[in-house]
Amino acid sequence: MGRAWIGVDIGKDFHWALAIDETGHELLSHRVANEQADIDRLIEEANGLRCDLVWGVDMSHGPVILLVALLLGANQSVVFVPGLMVNRCRGAFVGPNKTDALDARVIAENARMRHDLACFGVKDDVLVSLRMLVERRKDLVTDRTRSITRLRSVLITVFPGLERALKLNNKGPLVLLTHYQTPEAMRRAGEKRMAEWLANRGVHGATKLARTAIGASRGQTIELPGTDTAAALVSRMAAEILDLDARLAEATKELEGCFFSHPQARIIVSLPGMGPCLGAEFLATVGYISRFKNPGRLAAYAGLAPVSRDSGKTQGNLQRSRAGNHSLKRVFFQAAFASLHDPVSRAYYDRKRSEGKRHNQAVLALARRKVDVLWAMLRDGTLFESTAKAA
Repeated sequence: MGRAWIGVDIGKDFHWALAIDETGHELLSHRVANEQADIDRLIEEANGLRCDLVWGVDMSHGPVILLVALLLGANQSVVFVPGLMVNRCRGAFVGPNKTDALDARVIAENARMRHDLACFGVKDDVLVSLRMLVERRKDLVTDRTRSITRLRSVLITVFPGLERALKLNNKGPLVLLTHYQTPEAMRRAGEKRMAEWLANRGVHGATKLARTAIGASRGQTIELPGTDTAAALVSRMAAEILDLDARLAEATKELEGCFFSHPQARIIVSLPGMGPCLGAEFLATVGYISRFKNPGRLAAYAGLAPVSRDSGKTQGNLQRSRAGNHSLKRVFFQAAFASLHDPVSRAYYDRKRSEGKRHNQAVLALARRKVDVLWAMLRDGTLFESTAKAA
């Protein structure tokens, strides 16, 4: 029995499937609707090739979920071919065309030639739920960051001194701006009344915040054009950000609850720097660690493995990888940065700094180290032990 590789270019409504054999000869190529009946017919047709099949897809979530679930349910082998890889490899084929069939061919060829592609594991409800909750929380964080940026841009047009003085990421200044937005309104209220108003709404450090706001208001006596409109906008935008904060806290609580229902959650959070939110994002991205035969594969998938840039007499030139899963890379980077309070992690970071590495380079080196440790912990089902790592 021979082997065949089937590349599937994923679309929202339709996919394109193309199969090749060991010589690269095309065995089938056609469009298939993103419906269970059509995908079942495709699987049946592929099984009719009488070959050992390997399926390749260029997405890991979203519209590919139904296809992957049906393939795994049919005991098929499915590998992930990153879209960036498909985009770069497309130029190796003759002609400037870009079609679904060509992309499916590129996916199939990569699945045939490469042996380091991540495999899809069994899908379970917890992992699928985690992915949805992680994406939801990301959206809320993005919306909050964008809203704060817009709030700053409006506030600086009428009250630049207050924009400089307040830390708008905190709850207190946002509560303040829902009621006081202009220098005149703040001076009229006075420090004592403003502090009492803030304290009645549960703001910590109300007196200090009121003193800061009053100090900023004394530095601006002129009323700038558009002040009334800007004040109304600032008040509404501050209230919207506070509402976003409440929704973000609720989403975080729901995400943490789902994360700790996973059997590997306690192992993951035992690693210094890896909290519930980062751990949830790790599981949502990686799934089962058995997808990766060794920690080097996981590091390469995260873009933390250095890549060679050798040419001619220039040998041993290693550079930071620009490829990999950027979300997973960020997870390990943030975990490494957050773990600098841990003595062992700090010692490793300081050693890299003493070798001449810059801050980000040292943190990335520590992140790469954490990949090795976490992979071994998940493989063995053991919690992190500082003495074991130090050894």
